[in-house]
Amino acid sequence: MIDLAWVQEHLDAGERVVDAEPLHGGLTADMRHLTTATPDGRRRHLVLRTYVDRPDAADWLSRESHALTELETTAVPAPELIAVADPALLMTWMPGRTVLTDTGLIPALARQLVAIHAVQPVERPRPFVTLTTAATVVTPDGADWSAAIDVIRGGHPPYEGVFLHRDYQPGNVLFDGNHITAVVDWAGTSWGPTDLDVAHCATNLALLHGPTWAHHFIAAYEQAGGALSPHRHYWLIRDALAFSEELEPATHPWRNSTRPDLTPELVAARLTTYVTTLMTP
Repeated sequence: MIDLAWVQEHLDAGERVVDAEPLHGGLTADMRHLTTATPDGRRRHLVLRTYVDRPDAADWLSRESHALTELETTAVPAPELIAVADPALLMTWMPGRTVLTDTGLIPALARQLVAIHAVQPVERPRPFVTLTTAATVVTPDGADWSAAIDVIRGGHPPYEGVFLHRDYQPGNVLFDGNHITAVVDWAGTSWGPTDLDVAHCATNLALLHGPTWAHHFIAAYEQAGGALSPHRHYWLIRDALAFSEELEPATHPWRNSTRPDLTPELVAARLTTYVTTLMTP
């Protein structure tokens, strides 16, 4: 649902919305690309994120608006916050496109993540949350993940906190050629170990391109100056196992865009292989 009256309150004098197109790929909210125009012909492009029937919408909106405000004075390319009020957030549209087919962009992805982790926020975001437990992991038929599940039993290891994106992966990074134009979707911003963001992007790359590319990304992050903890193994396994619970909804948008080859059977097989590589000495 588009609340154009609310949007209008935050536009310049004489500016009005002349077009609204859906943006695909979001899992938690309705996303719209808005085009505005003024009487003298100037146009502007905005994005409206609206949460529908989400009791936790205020929390998501608070975290994203806080993150966008913190990033305004950094070199991290991100949208500019225009307005926020439950259940919607209005921000600037960022140029570029998501690239789900090019493994040659992995070094750029790694360098950008190192820059995100270097952000020193005026106010820390909330501590990270992990929902997966040993009891909720969905083990594929014929697989033995018992050793991997044992790794995540009990509490998490100690960590040094940094500013996390928390859903850093190719679907949330925009490119123009080899150049990153923006990192989007900051609703999950948290404070926690670098390993969490690295593990999440690595799992996404394992599903997109195969497990080998996950390990290439981990190495590229360290080569770019990023620091992982002595407990990286725990975080890598935790994120991979977390995908077992949401494999279909997480990968469905990829098939609807540029990766129809990523069948449910293929991504499930890649996840199983990736977990196996993480558990192989």
